[in-house]
Amino acid sequence: MTTVESDTPTGTEPVPPAQAGRWTAQWKELYAEVITTGLCTGCAGCVVTCPHDVIGYEHEEGKYLPFHLEDELGLDNCVHGFGEGGGCTTCTRACPRFRAWEPAADMHLFGRVREPDEMAGIWQQLYLTRASDDMVHKMGQDGGLVSAMLIWLRENDYIDGALVSGVEDDDKWKAKPVVVESKEEILATAGSRYTYCANPLALPEAKARGMERLALVGMGCQTSSPPTMWDRKAGKVSKPFLFNIGLLCSKTFDDAIFTELFEAKYGLKKQDMVKMNIKGVFQIWMKDGSYHEIDLKECHQWTREGCKSCPDFAAEHSDVATGGIGEDNDWTLTIARTELGHEVIERMIADGSIIARPAQTDETAMRLLRLLSIVSRRRWPKAADPAPAIGVPPPKKKAAAATTTTPAAGTPTSETPPASTEPPAGGDGPTTTS
Repeated sequence: MTTVESDTPTGTEPVPPAQAGRWTAQWKELYAEVITTGLCTGCAGCVVTCPHDVIGYEHEEGKYLPFHLEDELGLDNCVHGFGEGGGCTTCTRACPRFRAWEPAADMHLFGRVREPDEMAGIWQQLYLTRASDDMVHKMGQDGGLVSAMLIWLRENDYIDGALVSGVEDDDKWKAKPVVVESKEEILATAGSRYTYCANPLALPEAKARGMERLALVGMGCQTSSPPTMWDRKAGKVSKPFLFNIGLLCSKTFDDAIFTELFEAKYGLKKQDMVKMNIKGVFQIWMKDGSYHEIDLKECHQWTREGCKSCPDFAAEHSDVATGGIGEDNDWTLTIARTELGHEVIERMIADGSIIARPAQTDETAMRLLRLLSIVSRRRWPKAADPAPAIGVPPPKKKAAAATTTTPAAGTPTSETPPASTEPPAGGDGPTTTS
């Protein structure tokens, strides 16, 4: 059966910025509109901004969700936000999925909302980059850009440290939020893992270490939180976030994929894994030197719940977004979005910290950036704020069966890109680290 692509977008007008007025939304609204509806990505923005320290977080397989620690009013309400006309509103101000979050972050970072055809968000320039330092390039994923950038930001006094994801002492594939400061710490967290880690949860540790200027490395769901906080005036908690590095991300997986698929079906034990990547298939390198490929279709049932409605493949509210899509595994697609992000990339090129060439030289990367951004935006529920779906072309329409031919086995459906175009969930760093 052949398909026909429709180029008519759903909605052609940009969403205007939210109207000014008193913000009264509280935990009760957040719980009802985001946490219980599947919109919550588990970014932990509400957790780290809560001035009363009453929001907890379940950093466990199948959960990765915030919850209320006080039971006076039940899980769906908060004594600090109680009252129709007033109370604490910080959690809803910080949430990058609550109501009109996309135009709020757009307006703060760029002074305008994205145009309907800007499927991957707003940017200034696109590059393909790789670290100049051979060790950084080797230890990082793809071009090693994120690790090189964090090292450069520290050495050039832009930041005091960075919130990334490290690993547990007894499990190098179990991610946990950590703070890195030195080059050694940064390189120790390099590489991809493709399971979820709420890196903002490392903020208390950074504060305890006296750090006032921080970089945040995370997927779009995490990097959209600081600009959303800033636009909605969530308070001083957002001030330390000075540089945002976003990782291109289609999805992350529950940790159970290691035991329930990789080990149970293929005999690949996580303690024997050396490296992994996603380039059309799930790639795994083992200590014994063997290499294995697993069809991504087999992995889908372990997709983390918080990813199933996420519309942001391209980390559209970061200073720099980056990911290993394209024809060459040794280069990283790099999107300079803000003036600050563009300045840092250009300075790194000028002093030889990274090598760069125009992203347009890789047609595959450019095509995938738009295609996968569209695929992610189609996930966004129609009942939620319409901004993420503005301009998104509808799926291909199936032609009448009587006038079409049957496709060969493996032909992709209209709702998903071909398996061979599935990108890594995060760039040269994993979905959750540098």
